[in-house]
Amino acid sequence: MTCEHLRPLEQAILASEIRETYRGAARSDNCREWVYFDCFLDLLAIREVVELDDCVVEHAHRGTHDGQERGFVCNQCNDAIMGRYAPQPGVVTYP
Repeated sequence: MTCEHLRPLEQAILASEIRETYRGAARSDNCREWVYFDCFLDLLAIREVVELDDCVVEHAHRGTHDGQERGFVCNQCNDAIMGRYAPQPGVVTYP
């Protein structure tokens, strides 16, 4: 499980039965529990329905060699919830 700052979002996504694609320390020692979901996360819409603490910030990485991601990172606990970088046909958008 992710930290208490991201847990409500993680639980809501899991309840939506969106497939989890990875869980663990992604990329570096600075990452604790990063969870990736097979969806596009609509960050603005999520902020309207899930209350996130100030330590949770938006994150986007448009890598050319090492993957792409968009989601939320907890700067206090180094946990994250990530989805695809951009919406794509056939891919669920959450929420």
